[in-house]
Amino acid sequence: MSTAPVPVLLPGNLPNAQWPDHLAPIAHVGDHQVSTNSEGGISLHTPPAPQRESRPGTMGGEHQMTLGVMGGGQLGRMFAHAAQRMGYFTAVLDPDASSPAGHVSHSHVQTDYLDEAGLALLTAQCDAITTEFENVPAPALEALAKVRPVAPSADAVAIAQDRALEKAHFGRCGVPCAPYALIETVAQLRAVDTSLFPGIVKTTRMGYDGKGQASVDSPTALTLAWEHLHYVPCVLEKKLPLAAECSVILARGRDGQVVNFPVQLNLHRDGILAVTQVFEGNIPSVLAQRAVAAAKSIANDLNYVGVLCVEFFVLQEGSPDALALGGLVVNEIAPRPHNSGHYSMDACDSSQFDLQVRTLAGLPLTQPRQHSPAIMLNLLGDLWAKGTPAWDAVLALPGTHLHLYGKLKASPGRKMGHLNITGTTIEATQATALQAAQLLGIAPWVLGGGNLPPATPA
Repeated sequence: MSTAPVPVLLPGNLPNAQWPDHLAPIAHVGDHQVSTNSEGGISLHTPPAPQRESRPGTMGGEHQMTLGVMGGGQLGRMFAHAAQRMGYFTAVLDPDASSPAGHVSHSHVQTDYLDEAGLALLTAQCDAITTEFENVPAPALEALAKVRPVAPSADAVAIAQDRALEKAHFGRCGVPCAPYALIETVAQLRAVDTSLFPGIVKTTRMGYDGKGQASVDSPTALTLAWEHLHYVPCVLEKKLPLAAECSVILARGRDGQVVNFPVQLNLHRDGILAVTQVFEGNIPSVLAQRAVAAAKSIANDLNYVGVLCVEFFVLQEGSPDALALGGLVVNEIAPRPHNSGHYSMDACDSSQFDLQVRTLAGLPLTQPRQHSPAIMLNLLGDLWAKGTPAWDAVLALPGTHLHLYGKLKASPGRKMGHLNITGTTIEATQATALQAAQLLGIAPWVLGGGNLPPATPA
């Protein structure tokens, strides 16, 4: 697959965009053109960006560098804020007129992700393009990549979109995951090894935040669950004795340089991330080192460019599964910034969104440094059930940092924002976070996780 040339995008530096002249356009949309190639895919023809007048923030050039994002949710919004702080303009493609990222970007292309005119308009406006969620159709990213730099690549996103491909990639990297079986046919269903029960059956595509999955304890229950999931391709994963969940967020540049944030310790409730704790000693150091090494291996083998989150299960110490699998198994990857990395906005010298901008623009990566212990609380729509939460009381607490996403409607389970709490020690941070949680009606949690060895903060 041909891809666009990849320049370093300094604000104000006009790249020499190339017009692919080997394709015959069949439709015109303003100053950009669209065609369908011989394989039925989308082909975009975007001429070099026009000369534009200088605007505030432009550094010595005629064209204001613009970074684009596919998807207008909260991750796109925070990416746009980070890009704008560095002097870039931003453009968003999202079908929702009220998308959080669309509200704050210089341009909002309001079309479907496969709309050819919309994709052509985005490429006409942007110098490079990223994505804020993994379910952007791969053909759209492939089409964009022919005329503009795109990170992460369509190939990497396609693997993250499919649990079967994802697990096969883990195997190639030598990174252990939970024992599993692929179920695409009745024959595969009948051949499932009973050692995988009890297990969790998950759709291979489109599952997130606990959706598209069910617990099963027998072949009969598996058959019923697959029927309930409409016989779509699934994987059956063996249930393992879990002590905790954690994640590693890294950024990888086009030159192969990789930097990472500290390991995040995560607590999920009803399949949705509720609390993230980040401090030295939040999980045993041996497991933390193993998680970082595994995440880097996964990214390098994908030749990944961008911000990547790798989620892990920490197994109960001393259990047979922990001994067999090394105490840690990979769960899944997210080819984008992640909810568990939001603490970095207030606890690190560079946030995950800052690094997303750098990887997209081809700027140097520096190892982020955490300067404060941190706890992140997810703020779901449930908190608005009785009216606006008491933000004034929460913000009266030291070290609290409120981030709301500009969503116009609250509903149960919907991510409306997050609250970061920082402090001089993890004990002080935990105490403040528990106060904030009580004010908001969020259930308490145990410092360091309930099933891990005792936390050993520095």
